[in-house]
Amino acid sequence: MKDWIELDGATGEGGGQILRSALTLAMITGTPFRIERIRAGRQKPGLLRQHLTAVQAAAAICGAEVSGAEAGSQTLTFRPGAIRGGDYHFAIGTAGSCMLVLQTVLPALWFADAPSTVLVSGGTHNKAAPPADFLIRSWAPLMARMGVQQTIALERHGFYPAGGGSVRATVQPVAALQPLVLTERGALQALDATAIVADVSYSVAKRELDQLALRLDDPAWPLQTKVQELPATHGPGNALLVELVHEHVTEVFTGFGERGISAESVANRTADELRRYLKGNAAVGEHLADQLLLPLALAGGGEFTATVASSHLLTNIGVIEKFLAVEVAQLEQQTGQVRVVVRAD
Repeated sequence: MKDWIELDGATGEGGGQILRSALTLAMITGTPFRIERIRAGRQKPGLLRQHLTAVQAAAAICGAEVSGAEAGSQTLTFRPGAIRGGDYHFAIGTAGSCMLVLQTVLPALWFADAPSTVLVSGGTHNKAAPPADFLIRSWAPLMARMGVQQTIALERHGFYPAGGGSVRATVQPVAALQPLVLTERGALQALDATAIVADVSYSVAKRELDQLALRLDDPAWPLQTKVQELPATHGPGNALLVELVHEHVTEVFTGFGERGISAESVANRTADELRRYLKGNAAVGEHLADQLLLPLALAGGGEFTATVASSHLLTNIGVIEKFLAVEVAQLEQQTGQVRVVVRAD
């Protein structure tokens, strides 16, 4: 086991990604770490509820010794123990992202001593994190190709600011992860848009879908649309989800309704992101690239092409290379996109 790893939370994008990746890697490698200036690049630095819940969840799963695990803390030490399978329930208590908590603990539970179930309650759809649909439809199928045996189910939607949602995951231990090579997306097979509303007018969803169809009016992009109305008790909330199913990868792009922002603006923002991805040829978009890097590093190899190397991705590389004997190379393509290659060092 390595000695303590020292991390600066102000490095790179200066957000919660450094902490979450460190927690995951510490559990898996058994390496303790200390992090200072947590989320120094954010308007409210330090641990918010979702970050604190991720720390508490990681500590529960591996019996870690932790200091600094309190709201607003900007310094944390984490000494992990053995990863233990079991039944876990973690409640964020706000609309903080269930997905970010899940993505902290699930990779560790792949290497646990027994199967696990994890229920996380809080926010499932907010603009500061990937929605549940992204994990279920985009990320999870790629993890299955790497040998991961897990299911993720959205049990109740939870929107900002009310929260109240929940997601459940079941995990089987794996002997080893298989490297993944994802350099081409393949042919477009489906393009589906869903406007979700809870305690929000149906007309808002209809306007979002109409504007999206207007912006994606191209015979090469056969858009299918539908409105999903949830019980008013699940709201208020509104999300516009677009699922692009290609031969080798499924991407999910999301827009979120906000007070004072028109339905057309929500659709236009989502359409802009979609069009940038559809007009390129990289396999994955910015956010999926961020989520693929750590599993590939744990597998000891793999590669993918991405539309852009985000600050999250670059920050994650720095953390991963501190914990694991891997080298991550970013090779810019003539198209302006990037090829990311992970190799055992």
